[in-house]
Order: sequence, then structure tokens, then C-alpha cells
Amino acid sequence: MAKDNQTAPPSREGVISIIGPGMRVVGDCETEGTLRIEGSIEGTVRAGKAVVVGKDGVVNGDILTQDAVIGGKVNGTILAESRLELQGTCVIEGEIRARRIKLDEGGRINGTVKTGEAIAGQPPAPKPKPIMSVESGKPVTAGG
Repeated sequence: MAKDNQTAPPSREGVISIIGPGMRVVGDCETEGTLRIEGSIEGTVRAGKAVVVGKDGVVNGDILTQDAVIGGKVNGTILAESRLELQGTCVIEGEIRARRIKLDEGGRINGTVKTGEAIAGQPPAPKPKPIMSVESGKPVTAGG
């Protein structure tokens, strides 16, 4: 009897990609599975399943995923459609939107936090653009 040598390709959803310690990525990262960050990324991170930022990991950009565990530094918007865990070693600068959130003692957030069903699926809000002076063509601060 002939054996069928064809097998279905493995699901990419179960794959874990790793940005190792000392590795620096400049640009967007996208996966259908899980992305673990122990190094640094400058760009948008999209993961179909989960994003894990280790205690020494750094993300300068937005994170969009189903579930996230943050132990390092994030400077940008975090959008977790299901669950977000912020560990005691995390430092977040920016907007957080998640259906459910857990913050361990010691974790630091400087920005806005929105939780619940309605906001989880929304894309990150656009970053405000500086107001330009008509006379000088240079950015002006509010009230000045």
C-alpha cells in the first residue's frame, strides 16, 4: 500500500519568534504566532497570538496583538484585544487599550489606560501633529 507523503504545513499560529538579547530591529515586525522580545525593536509589532516583552526588552513603537505580557519598556500604544499583563518590571510610556488588564506591583505607566469590550478592537489613535506657526513655519507649543 502506498503511503501518502504529503503532510499539512504546520500552523504558523503556534510558532514563537524571538528577538534575542543584544539584537536590534529597526522596522515593523509581524507574525501570526507569538513574538518574544528580549532585545529592542524600533517599529510597529503585530502578532496574531501574543507579544512577550522580557524585562530587558524595549519596543519603541506600537504593539497590536491578542494577548501581551510586558516586563520591559514600551514607548507607544499597546492594543491587546484580549488580555494584557504588565509585570512589576515594566515601564510604559503611551496609550494602553485592552479588554482585560493585570498590573503587578512596581509596574510603571505614564499615559492613558482604557479597558473593556468596546475599545479593544479599535485601531490606535493617531498621534497629534504639532501646530505650525504661520509666521515662522516652526512647531509651536500649546498656549504659546
